[in-house]
Amino acid sequence: MCVHLSCRTQGQFMSSAPLGTLADSFMTLTFIALLCLGVCWGPWHQVQAEVPPKPSIWADPGPGVRQGSPVTIWCEGSLEADGYILFKERSSEPLAVSIPQASSNKTGFLIQSMSSKNAGLYQCEYTTEDTVSERSEPLLLVLTGYHSKPSLSAHPSPMVASGRRVSLLCSSQSTWDTFHLLKEGGAEPPRQRKSEWKSYATRWWQAVFPVGPVSSSHGGTYRCYGSNSSDPNVWSQPSDRLHLEVIGVYREPSLSAQPGPLLLPGDNLTLQCHLKPGFDKFALTKDEMPTQPQRLHGQHSPDFPLGPVNLTHRGRYRCYSGHNLSYAWSAPSAPLDILIAGNYRKPSLSAQPGPSVPWGAKVTLQCRSEVRADTFHLHREGSLDPPQHLRLQDMAAPSQANFTISPVTRGRNETYRCYSSLSSSPFQLSQPSDPLEIVVSDSNTQDYTVGNLIRLGVSGFILVVLGVLLCEAWHSWRRPHDAARS
Repeated sequence: MCVHLSCRTQGQFMSSAPLGTLADSFMTLTFIALLCLGVCWGPWHQVQAEVPPKPSIWADPGPGVRQGSPVTIWCEGSLEADGYILFKERSSEPLAVSIPQASSNKTGFLIQSMSSKNAGLYQCEYTTEDTVSERSEPLLLVLTGYHSKPSLSAHPSPMVASGRRVSLLCSSQSTWDTFHLLKEGGAEPPRQRKSEWKSYATRWWQAVFPVGPVSSSHGGTYRCYGSNSSDPNVWSQPSDRLHLEVIGVYREPSLSAQPGPLLLPGDNLTLQCHLKPGFDKFALTKDEMPTQPQRLHGQHSPDFPLGPVNLTHRGRYRCYSGHNLSYAWSAPSAPLDILIAGNYRKPSLSAQPGPSVPWGAKVTLQCRSEVRADTFHLHREGSLDPPQHLRLQDMAAPSQANFTISPVTRGRNETYRCYSSLSSSPFQLSQPSDPLEIVVSDSNTQDYTVGNLIRLGVSGFILVVLGVLLCEAWHSWRRPHDAARS
């Protein structure tokens, strides 16, 4: 008893190399004949072998192929596979067959020049001895490059925190009735949604593709296409690439500035991203006003040289860390504000009650501006910490802010400068005030001096009393003798 198989072929045959010669066709037909014979071979009571699992199928460089471009359909099964079969449009008749190379679990079917007749659904299966696997999931191969490309954007941003949601918007002024979203290099089939009329004023058609809650697997490069239901396998030109980056997958690094966060125009500045070893990709972002979509441009070094600086370098920075060949990033570092001084007239700085302060006491530093300002900054020279700042409710000139420093450290004099700014330009500061040195005196020495004076006074008083007593005793002893002589 023999199971009947339809072993006829149709259309163009394809393999890992173009098939066109008589010898290639003969080998292909021989393989199909052997396949049919193999299935019918053996005693009638032979138990049918277990069906192998289905293979995977994908297109390289992708399922969207321009007119005349080459594309390879890959089918991956098992190392025990002795042949692969390609089908189109769910047909029961093979379109092409290929024998894999030794020690390989996959094979490729090459289309040298893509045309509309090659567009459609493809599936593959493989054979092992006398068994045939299940068919793969369908692969839709489409012809692209017709008409203008749509645009692809991410809302609210292409940088998405892990666990959050994002919407990818595909838009076009062309009257496509369907939009398709494709992730490059991904095994997932393209997603498709019907387009909707966005606005009569802008005349845009749009489809929204929700993504999330996102994880590191959602990171990657996306494109979208438009098509019409009258010819569903012919798509538009691809949109520009959109890179979706997932942040918060790893622990945040820290960000520091050398020589410090407060600089004058012309100073050299290097921002350093600090983190534990094991990361090989670093990115730096700067908050823009108004906020614009950002992308993380990775580099191999954690150092970001930015100097010599000018006013364009002022702003708020954050850094991220990640791994090469991945769109997953750490959480952002704490923000670091870079302040550029030298734009306005300098304020004045004074100390109350004076610049000489006993150790452990408090001192008030008064920063006064004769021009309009509502924010004041106090910076200790040599410190890598950001300056202290105070904001006033009134910016009318003259204005003043009081900074309290407590307690003053013994044995170390410190030099301070202050700056003024407007809240409308928070990273743009005035020229620095003249330096003010706080001289720390040792109050313990003063205490010791007073104590010594007291002790000396008491000792002197005791000596005086003892002298008086001795003198009185001497006079008392002399009186009887003086009386006897007289």
